[in-house]
Amino acid sequence: MRRTPVVASRVLSETTGFAVSLKCENLQRTGSFKPRGAYNRIANLSPEERAAGVVAASAGNHAQGVAWSATELGIKSTVFMPTGAPLPKLVATKAYGAQVHLHGSTVDEALVAAREFADRTGAVLVHPFDHEDVVAGQGTVGLEILEQLPEVGTILVPTGGGGLIAGVAAAVKAVRPQVRIVGVQAETAAAWPASLAAGKPTALASMSTMADGIAVGCPGEVPFAEVAAHVDAVVTVSEEALSKALLLCLERAKLIVEPAGVAAVAALMTCSPEELGLTGPVCAVLSGGNIDPLLLTHVISHGLRAAGRFLGVHITIDDRPGALVSLLEVVRANGASVVDVIHSRTGGELALDEVEVFLTVETRGPDNKAELLTAFDRAGYAVRLQN
Repeated sequence: MRRTPVVASRVLSETTGFAVSLKCENLQRTGSFKPRGAYNRIANLSPEERAAGVVAASAGNHAQGVAWSATELGIKSTVFMPTGAPLPKLVATKAYGAQVHLHGSTVDEALVAAREFADRTGAVLVHPFDHEDVVAGQGTVGLEILEQLPEVGTILVPTGGGGLIAGVAAAVKAVRPQVRIVGVQAETAAAWPASLAAGKPTALASMSTMADGIAVGCPGEVPFAEVAAHVDAVVTVSEEALSKALLLCLERAKLIVEPAGVAAVAALMTCSPEELGLTGPVCAVLSGGNIDPLLLTHVISHGLRAAGRFLGVHITIDDRPGALVSLLEVVRANGASVVDVIHSRTGGELALDEVEVFLTVETRGPDNKAELLTAFDRAGYAVRLQN
């Protein structure tokens, strides 16, 4: 297990007015915090349980954490993954030593198969968050933060099933109860606010988010008790905020972080210090960095658009020589750069003498984007923004 670094973030410090540091669990073994809990759970098994091996169900980080931990401890591991699991995570899980079975289209369906396997073979099911040993293992993140940032005032933690934030909160509050612990969820997959209000884990009817690592429909019973007792607040962030946070980590901190892993950064970028109740210094946990390269490309594009640096427009022009050049001259004159041009004469609503142009443009930021749209309008172009 690695003692992951804590690095200062000048841009977030300037944004919030507090000294902000990042706890880089994306640099942990297997690319996330998951081995901490998995290793602790497996290490505490009896000799008889170890002989039967362990089994887990996961589409990514937990699968890799269990596979690596079991191999380190000389124990056989089996992992059930949904058929649509990202290829890099599937390959990595196998490389860490697990026997992988693809089953079902969701993690819940894979979990059914994992439970059946455990009942049939005697293998111990290692749950991703709903076990005392798992929560205790994740708590080492909090203990390291206290050692690396002794004066820390607020810790923000990406929150899914609750294992990580429960462990961090319990460990930190036991040593320094004055430290504020804030959980962060994707607003389209936020089971914790309703659960805390109800006083018990409450399942979501549906959820959809790019942050698959924290997309958990119902909190765990074990983490719930710790979160209810020790966590000061849980806030939510938008998909747009997640993509902008991922882009910031990539550009300014030179860190590759998955959408779930940047939730705490997204909160610092979009929530006011008063809403978060910040007291400094502040530490944001980057919980993981396992992201499919294809998804990374998509999220970067989404983040550029959200930051006003990427603009997609549909514009109808006359079908005559020089018309496209005139349109592109407006882009050039306003200091933007053309990324892509699609020139079509076959649109259903086009007249015989019209052409539809789809432009993808890189701007210098929100102000330049607004200037360019104003310039299009002044030049007489009717612009339809890409959804």
